[in-house]
Amino acid sequence: MPSPFPGMDPFIEGQLWDDFHAGFVPVLRELLIPQVRPGYTVNVERYVFLVDEDEERIEHHYAPDTSVVDGGGLPGSSATSMLAPHILTLPMPANVAQKYLVIRSRERGDVVALIEVLSPWNKRAADGQPEYLQKRANYLRTETHIIEIDLLRGGTRLPTIEPLPPGDYYAFVARAGRRPQVDVFAWRLQDPLPAIPIPLREGDDDVLLDLQEALNRTYDRGGYDYALKYSLPPTPPLSTNDREWIAARLQ
Repeated sequence: MPSPFPGMDPFIEGQLWDDFHAGFVPVLRELLIPQVRPGYTVNVERYVFLVDEDEERIEHHYAPDTSVVDGGGLPGSSATSMLAPHILTLPMPANVAQKYLVIRSRERGDVVALIEVLSPWNKRAADGQPEYLQKRANYLRTETHIIEIDLLRGGTRLPTIEPLPPGDYYAFVARAGRRPQVDVFAWRLQDPLPAIPIPLREGDDDVLLDLQEALNRTYDRGGYDYALKYSLPPTPPLSTNDREWIAARLQ
């Protein structure tokens, strides 16, 4: 069944965001490939960060890397006395991989555009967002187009010099040749998601990425019509007008 809402389903954010994010990014790729081939490739890539599960706090952002060194036997005399250890439990961070899209020139393999669908981690002002902004700053210094899609009402918005226009959801298209200017698309909970331009190399026209079509496909494939608990209040909380609008849609 289709979503009861014309645009973003506000119940996804607080209930099934990780599942939605994992399904939405490949659908964006699916929509882009027919438009950019054969000159470009579109790849789903990921970066890994560590989450402190006990405190729900981001500790560090790492690329996956492992090194094991065999140091041989342990030094020491057999006469050395050994204390019996106490067996305790370490708080272990969990590896969380976040997907994003990379558009590359097929001929040269260079990165032309990055497409990020922001997660709650990207919007945590105390820890996750500074790390994300550092990663983003490295790309802003290159000739790569940066496209960021914010389908979360909660968290801290991406910074801009001027105030953002009113909206519940945003998309940012930072073209390499026009920075520091950025095109900002804003829409309300009641609105359908827009189609946004994806710039390519100079001389090639933009392609349009239909975010509403991507949402519809992800919603259907995820079975969200029965997986979401519409009896619970959405997170984060809504205004009175928005709650009344949602109640009317659900009826």
